[in-house]
Amino acid sequence: MGEHHGPDGPQDAAAVDDAAGTLLAVWDAAREQATPRLSGPQLNALLVVEREEGINLRGLAGELRMILSSASRLCDRLVASGMVERVPGRVDRREIALYLTPSSHALLANLRNTRREILADVLGRMSPAGRASLVRGLAEFSAATAEESRSDARTA
Repeated sequence: MGEHHGPDGPQDAAAVDDAAGTLLAVWDAAREQATPRLSGPQLNALLVVEREEGINLRGLAGELRMILSSASRLCDRLVASGMVERVPGRVDRREIALYLTPSSHALLANLRNTRREILADVLGRMSPAGRASLVRGLAEFSAATAEESRSDARTA
């Protein structure tokens, strides 16, 4: 994968790195506007549970790269705030499955809408050709990243 460096590889990487910082600033602004009462780790936990409904605490800790006790405390706070619910597992009743509550689903939908509104505003100030190139380039970037992930999974 890393062999495809053209003569402009380092300059392109620097340009993407600079642009990514700007994109992350827009992302953070949307997060702050839509979810001001959630910490970054809490939001990340909600996103993991959304992606893997029914995940257990050990799985959540692994996804967040946290020790189990820290993930447990984080989960306790999310349960207390009504964002996550614990449900006994279907196979092993001692195993606890985590699910989002309707309010968390609404909160994440609001976050995505806010993010897209902010991005639409920025994209609206770009030329149509620049927007099209950006969208095409990001789609290719995403595909290349997914291809690398699949390759890594095969060699693991």
